[in-house]
Amino acid sequence: MLGKTRKVAGVEVLVLEEKVLANDELVEQALDFFAQHRDSTVYYFGELVDNYDNGKIVDHDGSWLAGKNGAEPGIIMPAEPVVGQTFNQENAPGVAQDQSRVLALDENVKTPAGKFRGCAKFEDTNPLDPQSTAEFKWYCPDVGLVRDEDAEGFIELVSYTIRGAGASATSERISDVDVSQSDDGSGDGDD
Repeated sequence: MLGKTRKVAGVEVLVLEEKVLANDELVEQALDFFAQHRDSTVYYFGELVDNYDNGKIVDHDGSWLAGKNGAEPGIIMPAEPVVGQTFNQENAPGVAQDQSRVLALDENVKTPAGKFRGCAKFEDTNPLDPQSTAEFKWYCPDVGLVRDEDAEGFIELVSYTIRGAGASATSERISDVDVSQSDDGSGDGDD
């Protein structure tokens, strides 16, 4: 998390910056927007994506925001997941419609960061891309995502810090989201 917030669709959301590298070269940089409801459900309000080729932004494919072009918030983590439960993570018609299914709730996972018990395992799919394969994610209590695995390989947690119960988080507000997306919702078209 960047420790920053924005308003998306009238809701104050936390901003997560995500970078994807291939052969040590930046291929994608995104700002993801999340909010947690009072019932503990974590919602996904969209992402602003910059896709790179040879160090230059080439497009914004995959960008979407709740409240724009018919998009609505998706669910990243239900408050009380149930094995077999399915839900939409992304609700941007024709742009991003990833879905998730709860496979297990009591998995044990070992990563370089440690051993974790009582983890939830999810299967994520992309119905917009019939050629894509399933992606599997493990979320563990008090930590979050510890492993993400797909046909190309995996990413796993190597270190983390747990904040004490009395600790407080600080945040910095950055400007509200106000982008003009193209008719297909694929991005703002500005570099």
